[in-house]
Amino acid sequence: MIDLYYWTTPNGHKITLFLEETGLPYTLHPINIGKGEQFAEDFLKIAPNNRIPAIVDHDTADGQPLSLFESGAILLYLAEKTGQFIPKDLRGRQEALQWLFWQMGGLGPMAGQNHHFNRFAPEKIPYAIKRYVDETARLYGVLNKRLADRPFVAGNDYSIADMAIYPWIVSHTWQQQNLDDFPALKGWFQRIQARPATQRAYALVEQINPPPA
Repeated sequence: MIDLYYWTTPNGHKITLFLEETGLPYTLHPINIGKGEQFAEDFLKIAPNNRIPAIVDHDTADGQPLSLFESGAILLYLAEKTGQFIPKDLRGRQEALQWLFWQMGGLGPMAGQNHHFNRFAPEKIPYAIKRYVDETARLYGVLNKRLADRPFVAGNDYSIADMAIYPWIVSHTWQQQNLDDFPALKGWFQRIQARPATQRAYALVEQINPPPA
């Protein structure tokens, strides 16, 4: 059984995408970041950086619970635990890992700053908005080129790299990006959006954090 400490953010959705695809049993523990629950002492024992997601795996090889934070590390751990959604050959594995790290080091931080300055900053700063909108567009272009000749980021098969990237593309309108400008990316987005596990993962939003009417 996996305990998943979660909120309805792009990084939170990465883990529910994986768990819904594999059918691993899990229990959701909502951490309402709007109310500051990520700073609770019990949560900080699991996630010392006070960020979601985090997991505790109670079904380990040594019989001892294992806690993990950082969404990329969690995806890699779960892929290795189950033997799913990561290529087994040397080159395929490295393709998936480098695009996973591309998301963690590039798309996520840049799109996150885009969200902040576009939607949440108390002061609209044109320079900051333009900087992050432009950098997000550049990263979308990198991804679009990558997907021009393959259905998924690491090749023919859906992987943890796609699961890491997809939730950040869901928020493309927040980022002032038009998917029609990136046709290969748009096709990839629609393929993942149509997966039953994706729909189950995103249905959790209505259960955990429904949008206001």
